[in-house]
Formats: sequence, C-alpha cells, structure tokens
Amino acid sequence: MKRAVILLSGGLDSAVALWLAKSQGYETHTLSFDYGQKHKRELEAAAKLSALAGASDHRVVGINMDQWGGSSLTDKNREVEDGRVDRTDIPVTYVPARNMVFLSLAASYAEAIEAQDIFIGVSQVDYSGYVDCRESFIKSMEAAINQGTVMAAEHNKPIRVNAPFIHKTKSDEIRLGKELGVPFEHTWSCYRGGERPCGSCDSCLLRAQAFAEAGVEDGALHV
Repeated sequence: MKRAVILLSGGLDSAVALWLAKSQGYETHTLSFDYGQKHKRELEAAAKLSALAGASDHRVVGINMDQWGGSSLTDKNREVEDGRVDRTDIPVTYVPARNMVFLSLAASYAEAIEAQDIFIGVSQVDYSGYVDCRESFIKSMEAAINQGTVMAAEHNKPIRVNAPFIHKTKSDEIRLGKELGVPFEHTWSCYRGGERPCGSCDSCLLRAQAFAEAGVEDGALHV
C-alpha cells in the first residue's frame, strides 16, 4: 500500500486532509508538532483524530519555537488579538516559517518510512495572511525536498507535497469533509485554547463563517 505522511494539527483543514488521503487508499502516518504553543488542545484533538481515522501511527515532534517567540501563539508576553474575517495584513498569530519547519521534518519522516507523499491542509484562499500557505511556497518546498533527499535525488522516488485545498475555501473543505465522514466535533481551531472555543479569534471567526457558508452544523460547538 502507498504511504503518506499527514501533517495533522488537530484543526479542520488537516482533519479533512487526513480523511481525503485515507479515501485515496493511502496508509496514513500522522505527524503533529508540539512547537511551544500556549495550549495543547489541538494536539489532543490530533491524537483523537488519528485514532479515529485508523492511522498506522501518530507521532508528536517537540520543537521549542517559543524560545525566540515572534508570535502570539508562542510568546507569553503577546496576547492573541480578536479576529477580523476581512483581514489583509499579517496577523500576530503568524509563527515565523512554521510550515517550512514542519514540511522539512515531514520530508525527513517520509524518507525514513519510504513514503512518497506528504499531505498538508493549507489554502491560499482562506489563509489569514499567512505567507507559508501559498501555492508558490508549497511548490518551492517540494522542489527543495526533492533536491535534498536521497530517495528523490538518487533513487528517482520523488516526494510529492500534496496541498489539495490550495485553491479551495474552508466551506469547500467542510462540504468535502462531510462527504468523507470527518468527525468535525473532534477538531479544534481556537487559538486561545480553554474549555470552549473563544469565538472571537481569527480562527474561530473563519471557522464559523465557513460552516455557515457550507450549510453544515459545527458539531464541535455542542461537545
């Protein structure tokens, strides 16, 4: 069976990516990151989702990106600001080069287990101003990965970085996820953590808007 490494944050984008890979016949290996974020709710969700999807294994890699801060998600001296769905500037929740770091580690993992596919649930349509969610970045990272891995450079087994939602909206993802049976009630999107989603950060607002546009009830609000 073909293998894929799935970058699984515990949010709805990565959950749909996991179920999509599963539907396409991949043996899935989920990879999450404890990168120094202020709360662990997404990591808890990722573990649950990986188990529900029947992934072959689930790994959590620790990276202390909070050592240098640069983001309200990691820096204890910076607060997560209230969101704006019409935002065009770079929000303070942007973690410097996070997807570059994540994809580099995913490539290492993929080569170690001889997986030729990596799935990442980014979109340049609903990306909150994050520069590392753009198609140009994804293509550049794929090219770099295939220059820097023996599997690709020497054995002619290129590693593909699959970003199936790069041109899709979150509402498109939610409709697809509903068809695939994604248990959205077990996903977590809120930047602030806590017992319940805050409802006012960028991620919460974009999630609420997307579920409304998709005409799907967000089961996570009732768990």
